[in-house]
Amino acid sequence: MFAVRRVARQLPVARTAAFHAAARPQVKVGDAIPDIELMEGSPGNKLSLAHQLKGKGLIIGVPAAFSPSCSESHIPGYVNYPGLKDAGEVYVVSVNDAFVMKAWGKSLDADSESGIRFLSDPHAAFTNALDLAFDGTAIFGQPRSKRYALVVDNGKVTGVHVEPDSTGVNASAVDKVLGGSR
Repeated sequence: MFAVRRVARQLPVARTAAFHAAARPQVKVGDAIPDIELMEGSPGNKLSLAHQLKGKGLIIGVPAAFSPSCSESHIPGYVNYPGLKDAGEVYVVSVNDAFVMKAWGKSLDADSESGIRFLSDPHAAFTNALDLAFDGTAIFGQPRSKRYALVVDNGKVTGVHVEPDSTGVNASAVDKVLGGSR
């Protein structure tokens, strides 16, 4: 047998300036709430938090309705917080469909007792505009929202509480966001 010898051919290297594209930083204090339609209760009931939330309020983002941390500790912490009404309007946003969010709100009795409203971001448009999405396909089947809480006043973000690992419940827990005890 004959041995085949391959010779690597060197191609000239083009000299170009390096291109660096920095990722858009996630939402920060001073940012305006994005004007993106979310759904409440059904796909036909659309609203924009940029128009809806004019005074004080909270936007709480969760990875998934009915997931253990969301249903057992994160959102119940807000539901049961004695000073929640002082925080203004409160919205929970998740990358779920409107029907799931409605059922989840009812299961937590939050929609009637605490005044918390549960909104659907089914295509993660709002979540992506805030740069708060993460690849949750291994667990949830699609990209999802990081767990966060945004304090809002007059349409502007005044406080940002994002979980560094995307899903834990610490930085966005009610006692860290609103202070005091539960």
